[in-house]
Amino acid sequence: MNQNKPLKAVAYGEVLWDVFPDKKKIGGAPLNVALRMKTLGCDVAMISCVGKDNDGEAIINHIKQLGLETNAIMQSDEFSTGLVNVTLNETGSATYEIKYPSAWDKIVLNNKAKDLVSNADVLIYGSLVCRDEVSRKALEELLQTKVYKVFDVNLRKPHYTYEILENLMQSADFIKFNDEELFEIASALKSPFVGIEENIHFIAERTNTTGICVTRGGDGALLYWKGELYENEGYPVKVADTVGAGDSFLAALITSLLTGKEPQTAIDFACAVGALVAESPGANPEISFSRIENMIHKK
Repeated sequence: MNQNKPLKAVAYGEVLWDVFPDKKKIGGAPLNVALRMKTLGCDVAMISCVGKDNDGEAIINHIKQLGLETNAIMQSDEFSTGLVNVTLNETGSATYEIKYPSAWDKIVLNNKAKDLVSNADVLIYGSLVCRDEVSRKALEELLQTKVYKVFDVNLRKPHYTYEILENLMQSADFIKFNDEELFEIASALKSPFVGIEENIHFIAERTNTTGICVTRGGDGALLYWKGELYENEGYPVKVADTVGAGDSFLAALITSLLTGKEPQTAIDFACAVGALVAESPGANPEISFSRIENMIHKK
């Protein structure tokens, strides 16, 4: 990848409204990743679908204002814009009730979407969008493209099967899990191991993937990159909510790695970004580079 030009990224999947008890905010994991990558200097497009309704118009207008390419966000006459009811516990951890079917379950590719991926450096996709066959088939078509593929595992019961998850991992160049997701999937694939490092190697060998990252909440993350392991033990913050923290973490990590940063520098930067998002309410708070640097060097 040409490190003198902005990284060209495409995110595929759900765009929706996160509905909290007292407010609603635009979200969806792939969109959260895309928005953070944009703030980090990437050229970013979004492939998704919203309804022909006020919620859908508001999403398109909002992300267009933030500088994302929106020509591959389709609008459905039949299905409404996605809504997710978010509940936070006393520690700020979120649980989700995801409306089905929603417009993002019915993504049908247009030529613009295909061209965007063909000309991109990296394609980011998750597992939730594969709960419906229509959007899953569209993703499977995009995964045939010769582009660096990043799979953001995002387990939301009952919206996944292990067979589909393994297929998505097999297509990926890079996989991001949280620790619970790693253990659940490794167990389903009959891993004999109980530790994080052993299961990272198990997944890497099983899927022929050279990049894997596992987040551990407040305890940082482990990065497997081209045969070596790198670790960050996390940055202590007072958590406002965890919504979007993992998405911003992934955006920071992939942007750093694919623009030539050293792996340890990349994981440190990503953990700082994730911590700062968790410290702030909502999925996409503004974060300055100076705050990120201060977080890294405060430790």
